[in-house]
Amino acid sequence: MKNRNAEKVPTGKKIAYAAPAFALAIVGIPVYVYIPKFYTDVVGVNIAMLGYLLLAVRLFDAVTDPAIGYLSDRTRTRFGRRRPYIAGGAILLSLSMYFLFHPPQGSPFFETVWFGITVFCLFFFWTVVVVPYESLGPEITFDYDERTTLLGMRDGALIAGTLAAASSPAAVAWAFGLSPTAAGERAKFFWIAVLYAPLLIAFCWWCVLSIRERPQNIYGDKQSLMQGLRHVSQNRPFIILVISYIVAAFGSNLPATLILYYVEYVLQSKLADLFLLIYFATAVLFLPAWIYMARRLEKKVAWLAAMVINTGAFTGVYFLGPGDATIYGVLVFLSGIGLGATLAIPSAMQADVIDYDELLSGQRREGEYIGIWSITKKLAAALGVGLALSILGAVGYTPNVEQSEQVQFTLRVLYALVPSLCNIAAFVIALAYPISRRVHKDILKAIVERRAGQSVQDPLRPGRILT
Repeated sequence: MKNRNAEKVPTGKKIAYAAPAFALAIVGIPVYVYIPKFYTDVVGVNIAMLGYLLLAVRLFDAVTDPAIGYLSDRTRTRFGRRRPYIAGGAILLSLSMYFLFHPPQGSPFFETVWFGITVFCLFFFWTVVVVPYESLGPEITFDYDERTTLLGMRDGALIAGTLAAASSPAAVAWAFGLSPTAAGERAKFFWIAVLYAPLLIAFCWWCVLSIRERPQNIYGDKQSLMQGLRHVSQNRPFIILVISYIVAAFGSNLPATLILYYVEYVLQSKLADLFLLIYFATAVLFLPAWIYMARRLEKKVAWLAAMVINTGAFTGVYFLGPGDATIYGVLVFLSGIGLGATLAIPSAMQADVIDYDELLSGQRREGEYIGIWSITKKLAAALGVGLALSILGAVGYTPNVEQSEQVQFTLRVLYALVPSLCNIAAFVIALAYPISRRVHKDILKAIVERRAGQSVQDPLRPGRILT
């Protein structure tokens, strides 16, 4: 059997695989950052109700994400397991984005119902595309360091797309001469949808037409969804990784949700778009350095270092107030340094954990793992958005007016202190992650030997023999 450690991926194939991440970020960032404020301050949806709807739709994802992963693992077509979902889902996701970004005018009740239906569709078709797309990555190469580069390029494209998404509202407003009125804001998001919906379809189809999937050679028994989930829960490296990641992700989603509110009502600045550009541009700039560090040392070391940087930066943000925009910009730059690693490195670590599952189960179940990983990200985002907006509504947030001291204090705590505490907790949990470069090499060797019918020793549990 071919030695998995020797596999390399051509650069063109890496770029084709990374391309959809760029377009998907253009959908994701406006939904998390701009759409909540657009719907509360322009469209007129109650902020607490919007938070409840976002939380509800993400709880529904708790069912759809593992289910889509399970289905894609077991799909058999002449085009592969993953690519049909990516190709068809991209079209429906683009339509959902258009309708969410372009709501018709109506009563507050109508606007709330419109938001609920369209955001529900958007997140469902997001799952249909993203879970199979991310499941495709670990299949492309089994090399420990090559994976770091491949998935680093994918998440680099994600950050670059985020940078484009962050700059799009200001760029579109300038290009079309739109004023900061309600009509201007509606026109701005309409044009963002019109510009980016075709791009999402094109980039997803570029990936689909460029990547060929591997034939599946399974030596274990097929498992039901519940059996598979039970098996996943027994994968200790994955449990450590996913708990650490969801704690950190919950913290990072709070500032993503609240940055527009924090900058306007705490710093009393109009430079939110500039700060977003600094944040994501810094992440793109420093991502190659993080990939190099992960290849030279270990993935876990790079991830832990990034969490330390983010924690230091966000802690300082708590103490800022009106007139501190320059200091805030410096802290945003420092936080952006660590962003690339916190996105790319856990993805590469997750791919290694899936290899360990193959050793134990005899099956390639990227879809199930990516489905669970995806729902942890979405639940973290849902809790961040739902709790943050609900708490703001409870303490008396009123749009488009100067906020009370209580609201400003709440914003500082949710935006800065809670993310810092989450990073500290995630750091401690991640220290226990056991898969290193040497251990991963032993896992791949054991997979090959077990496929050949030999009994092998579990690299993570000396003395345990797998037959």
